[in-house]
Amino acid sequence: MPDNETGIQLLIKTILIELQQETAPFNIKVQSDIPSERGMGSSAATAIAITRALFHFFEQPLSHSELLRLADVSEQYIHGNPSGLDAATVSAKAPIWFVRGRRLQTVPIAQNGFLVIADTGILGQTGLAVKHVKNQLASSPDAETAIEMLGENAKFARKCLTTGDFKTLGDLMNSSQSFLAKLGVSHPTLDLFAQLANANGALGAKLTGGGMGGCLIALTQDIATAQKVATILTKNGAVKTWIEPLKSTDHKGVQDGNSSCTH
Repeated sequence: MPDNETGIQLLIKTILIELQQETAPFNIKVQSDIPSERGMGSSAATAIAITRALFHFFEQPLSHSELLRLADVSEQYIHGNPSGLDAATVSAKAPIWFVRGRRLQTVPIAQNGFLVIADTGILGQTGLAVKHVKNQLASSPDAETAIEMLGENAKFARKCLTTGDFKTLGDLMNSSQSFLAKLGVSHPTLDLFAQLANANGALGAKLTGGGMGGCLIALTQDIATAQKVATILTKNGAVKTWIEPLKSTDHKGVQDGNSSCTH
């Protein structure tokens, strides 16, 4: 495997050892439409898919907690000390509320909308962003305030999703983008994309992932606006855009540690 897949290689070896299948013959072909190093959870999605595939191939049961434990093998190698958010998100069947060290909760969405995802083409720099924020916290009281406000915005955003208040949700996204820019983890291209999205009908827009590159997400009320925003962002440098429905959901989907996973 190529050097940038060493974490996945370690995951496969770990699974084969645990299943006592070190000498079993098989081929794995990974084909992903999720761009890597863009804050989109590409490595976690690959780890979850491979883990499920191998357990299915060897006809072995796989609990949700075991799935996350194994996916963390490659995530630890790739990211050093990941929160577990990416793996938890891509393995869930519904939107989740994630707090490190606490039980996952589902977040029902009360209204339909659309998310426009725009890839800047600039590699995200999570490690650099984390280091930068750490330095900011040590030298500026404004940085601590910004982080506290980002946390409050997240809590209000959860409520907006459950009540269907997408107008306020968009405002919260814009507010969060402003705080992220003040923390120095945005990027001129992300700032431009956010401005263009809002100027063309988006309810709000913000970066996603670690920052300093990667992708922007913009919230729209309808598909026509989403398509307009995607077109504008493409014309202004987005290397790729996706439009994903933000559908109303119920509480079903997050499995406990004893349930089996299917995909």
